[in-house]
Amino acid sequence: MPAELKSTSRGRTMVLTISNPEHRNALGPEMYAAGVEALSVAESSPEVRSVVITGEGPQFSAGGNLQRLQANREQAPEVQAQSIEGLHAWIEAIRTFPKPVIAAVEGAAAGAGFSLALACDLIVAADDSVFAMAYSNIALSPDGGATWSLSRALPRQLAGELMLTGERIGARRLHELGVVNRVTAAGGALDEALALAERLNERAPNALASIKELMNDAAASQFTRHLADERDHFVRNLHHANAGIGIAAFLAKQPPRYE
Repeated sequence: MPAELKSTSRGRTMVLTISNPEHRNALGPEMYAAGVEALSVAESSPEVRSVVITGEGPQFSAGGNLQRLQANREQAPEVQAQSIEGLHAWIEAIRTFPKPVIAAVEGAAAGAGFSLALACDLIVAADDSVFAMAYSNIALSPDGGATWSLSRALPRQLAGELMLTGERIGARRLHELGVVNRVTAAGGALDEALALAERLNERAPNALASIKELMNDAAASQFTRHLADERDHFVRNLHHANAGIGIAAFLAKQPPRYE
């Protein structure tokens, strides 16, 4: 079976499924390009309010295909560089996507699979799932934004331990540390992620897009500049039709129906 990224719809949620079960859902360039394209389509579709990324079968993703990496050692360095650029294009597309993206993790999320989950806005994981920055186990360094994400999500010593040793860490421990949002029974991650997505789908898309943009900009923003950005987003959203819908519904004690 060829490796692919499957796209399906579950109501107002697009589900992207990493499908490469013969290699524990290892990632590859064909998936990166498909991921970027799928998000581009979803961004312009008013029917899509959120995205869930998951893996086919009992695994989320084992990361890079080691056979492909070994073969790339015989090629010019530019070959692997282009492959990583493809991964990074998908990671950046997820980070800048104006709608919520949720990772639904079963089994292992290793290497670039862990990086991919970290790029999502929220992570739902089965209680027996494991995460590993396994790069140093095979004399490699991380990609997919892992060093950026973990260095901001965890204390330096813990982030360093995960990346330097390549050791596994369980979903419950990451939940305690604030990296994983929800922990479910084994086999329940996708259903929980879809339920969480539907909660988000009920909220105003323009407001969620502003929140994502402000969060993305916060780390590099000077505080006074960021306050001005918050002001501009707030005013723009107040004068959006959805604010009128939301305020009126709240005052009337009725559920809002946002555009």
